[in-house]
Amino acid sequence: MIEDYIVTQMNKDSIKKYGALDLVWQVFLEFEAPEYSDEGIQEFKNFIDLNSIEQKIDKNEMLFWGCFCGENIVGVVATRQPCHISLLFVDKEHHRQGIGRELLSTITSFYKEAGVNREMTVNSSPYAVEIYHKLGFMDTDTEQLVNGIRFTPMKYVFS
Repeated sequence: MIEDYIVTQMNKDSIKKYGALDLVWQVFLEFEAPEYSDEGIQEFKNFIDLNSIEQKIDKNEMLFWGCFCGENIVGVVATRQPCHISLLFVDKEHHRQGIGRELLSTITSFYKEAGVNREMTVNSSPYAVEIYHKLGFMDTDTEQLVNGIRFTPMKYVFS
């Protein structure tokens, strides 16, 4: 299963070349958008705008990894400093194959080696709360609504 996949850090060129943000948008529309208002959908679309992501990468505010099966991107994770997951999306055809766990493991190792922090945070969408719980995250507050985006703040303490 997971041995058929490779996780690698991505740059602006590879994000564009492999359609990483298209994957994010497609998965969002199918699994998360039904729970969001029009305002929330637009807010998310603005957040994943290619120019906006490229600026964050240029300023070293965001790091991006992709999971590949051959030449096809099947999952992505992006973090912003100091240690917050901004995006974690897996293509629906590859759900329940350990890709989310592998992406999380990759960024956890990255941050542990960098000595940046002892915990990682995420603002989980309603759809992903149980997935994050299975990955070892704990709620730090109740569900919130900001600019149409519903999320539950969570954290993961490095072991």
